[in-house]
Amino acid sequence: MLTLAHPWAFALLPLPCLVRVVLPPCRAAWVAVRVPFGERIRVALAGEPLARKATRGWGPLVIPLLIWLLMLAALARPQWLGPPLERDLPTRDLLLLVDLSGSMRQEDFKNAAGVKMDRLSAVKAVVGDFLLRRKGDRVGLVVFGDAPFLQSPFSTDLSLSKRLLDETVVGMAGPRTALGDAIGLGIGLFDQSDAPAKTIIALTDGNDTASQVPPAEAGRVARERGIRIHTVAIGDPATVGEEKLDAETLRNVAKSSGGSYFFAADREQLEGIYEELDRIETRQVKVVSHRPRQDLYFWPLLAALLLWLGERSVQVLLELRAPVPMQRPAAVRVHPISGRLEVQA
Repeated sequence: MLTLAHPWAFALLPLPCLVRVVLPPCRAAWVAVRVPFGERIRVALAGEPLARKATRGWGPLVIPLLIWLLMLAALARPQWLGPPLERDLPTRDLLLLVDLSGSMRQEDFKNAAGVKMDRLSAVKAVVGDFLLRRKGDRVGLVVFGDAPFLQSPFSTDLSLSKRLLDETVVGMAGPRTALGDAIGLGIGLFDQSDAPAKTIIALTDGNDTASQVPPAEAGRVARERGIRIHTVAIGDPATVGEEKLDAETLRNVAKSSGGSYFFAADREQLEGIYEELDRIETRQVKVVSHRPRQDLYFWPLLAALLLWLGERSVQVLLELRAPVPMQRPAAVRVHPISGRLEVQA
């Protein structure tokens, strides 16, 4: 679409006429000798009348007016508006805390075919699909065992987060569970976030065996920072030992941070949890639109220049092709009766 950045420039269209009215051309006073036969002298000396009558009408003003109009068009700065370019701005930062301790090796999950699988494999299968549905969010990934580690910083590249999650293995961060420290690392990552919504989803069995900060205390700090934590309990409540499920700790973390607690005994329940999270954490996409502008002012400016050059070229060619009058000697004599000078061509 064609538009003008400065349409007010066309208000200057009558400016030459106003200048002509306010500042009329200067008329020079020529010193001359008036004689009754001056025209005959000019004809005799030049072969044709030297003083031609000025051409009247609007013809000679057409090209200057066109040049002035084109210059005003360039001053108005015509621009071509391209199609709008839209970009989604993230409105939420979502951090996933994935437990990689030895307890995640426990095979107490069942897939759709009824085959048992370990807890981490079930998390990878379901969380990967959940990530790809979070368009409009910035997603980060923290894995933890004996200590938490940042696997993927906040990014809108959801496929990258999914790939880094798929590359994780049980025990790569240590055999024990440090859920409280992982929450503390997540809180620190949100310090540089200016997103209006901040959410942590912790996937673990909740059996904290290595944290320096109690998980419930870390949850209270998160709430003070405006961060909501949803906890997802992974595993079988009947499991004992270090692989047992500490549901009470996960409930306290969710409650202290203003989040929700979910329990997943199998993959089907885990998929349902993420559907519920999609409902709770509604996606809000902020779209920023921009239309690129391409300046076109140089086209009318170029047209004005070419028009001026063309006019000047035509004038030069006409002057070169004009015939040169033959100069004939003039005979001047004194009339015998009246005594006046006469010029004979």
